[in-house]
Amino acid sequence: MIEHLRDKGLGVGFVCRVLQLSESAYYARRKRPKSARRLRDEQLMPLIEQVHVESGDTYGARRVARALRRKGVTVARCTVERLTRELGLEGVNRDFTATRPDQLWVADLTYMRTWSGWVYVAFVLDVYSRMIVGWQVANHMRTDLPLDALEMAL
Repeated sequence: MIEHLRDKGLGVGFVCRVLQLSESAYYARRKRPKSARRLRDEQLMPLIEQVHVESGDTYGARRVARALRRKGVTVARCTVERLTRELGLEGVNRDFTATRPDQLWVADLTYMRTWSGWVYVAFVLDVYSRMIVGWQVANHMRTDLPLDALEMAL
């Protein structure tokens, strides 16, 4: 952050005073070699970006971690989560905004246990109004369940 502000024209001394840091600590930290964790992170970041791009920008941290393990890269999921955040990568590259009604609908399927067995529910929601525009309930999760909800919405 200090480097970023320094590049914007602010002096290191001023920034350190505002942040209540000593200048000597800042310069000592700059001279210190990178930690083993940072070196490993710098090796993993291009691999994470590659897997993310190969997935069409759809994989989240869990799937990226699994894909890396399939490629023989040993990495913890929490490390991948931290690095995807640092890289600004998101699991699904979609825009869930609408400027008018009926511009964008989303669907969801859910289920719950009842006294008489499982019940499955499909919803179609209008993103703009956030209202349910179609729904269907059934005792199965076959293709016609979400299709009936969509038909109701139409």
